[in-house]
Amino acid sequence: MSKRLSLNRRATTRRDFLRATTVLGLAGLSRPLEVLAAAASGYQLGCYTRPWDQFDYRVALDGIAEAGFHYAGLMTAKGKSWVIITVDSTPEEVVAVANEVKQRGLRTLSLYGGDFPVAASVAAGVAGLKKLIDHCLLCACPNLMLGGTADQKLFQPYYQVVAECCDYAAAKGVGLSLKPHGGLNATGPQCRKIIEQVGHKNFRLWYDPGNIFYYSDGKLDPVADSATVDGLVVGMSVKDFLAPKEVMVTPGTGQVNFRQVMARLKQGGFRSGPLLVECLARSDAAAKVTAEARQALRFLAELTGQKV
Repeated sequence: MSKRLSLNRRATTRRDFLRATTVLGLAGLSRPLEVLAAAASGYQLGCYTRPWDQFDYRVALDGIAEAGFHYAGLMTAKGKSWVIITVDSTPEEVVAVANEVKQRGLRTLSLYGGDFPVAASVAAGVAGLKKLIDHCLLCACPNLMLGGTADQKLFQPYYQVVAECCDYAAAKGVGLSLKPHGGLNATGPQCRKIIEQVGHKNFRLWYDPGNIFYYSDGKLDPVADSATVDGLVVGMSVKDFLAPKEVMVTPGTGQVNFRQVMARLKQGGFRSGPLLVECLARSDAAAKVTAEARQALRFLAELTGQKV
């Protein structure tokens, strides 16, 4: 056995051990999907780190907890990279983030890990996406949210990578989801076509009503668009919109008619699952962002008829 092979095997064993023990230690759950199963019935009201992303991610987690949320979404923050957890993150770095989440009494329901290296090759893309899935496992996070690609040349290989990783993710209890994110996946019909093309029950839609307005320059109302995604939605980035092109808006204060959007999504089968606030009104003061988060939580509680 070569020295390099021996070292690689020891490193792999260490990583596998770290992943296994961390997931058990963090959540007391063997599979991330059990986070959702253990939650109360109905919608899980949470908030992403993005509204505080001019600060360290710990400030964001403090704000999410102080606002009264029990669930978090890991997205962006000030740090080594704008996206908190990426394909370049080490297991130790992911564990550190996961521990910070747990220390605040929160559970992670969604992770946005940015891009995976499909431009290099399909094989590199598969390796990168599997690494992001493993990061979800370390966080006991039941869903990895993907932004898709706006590059027509990468469209086919990007979703080939997704298709090849669906079983891997399912085996680890991690769902993969696509969000409306502009370009080639800017609307419900575009997302439906992609999801049906991949053709795997572990790849679904993370709806984003604010982005429907944003990427259509305010021309496509998410109330109408939401009628095109029946049977696909497993979660929502709760995002509002103000013309001409602004999404850093506290939900309930913009142009999205959330009551009608939710009614239509319920009609299409989305009657439970994560509702995670992605954007709030901007402020240079973390405490003011947290105050907006409290307002957003009250809005979601009233919208869903749930107590907080």
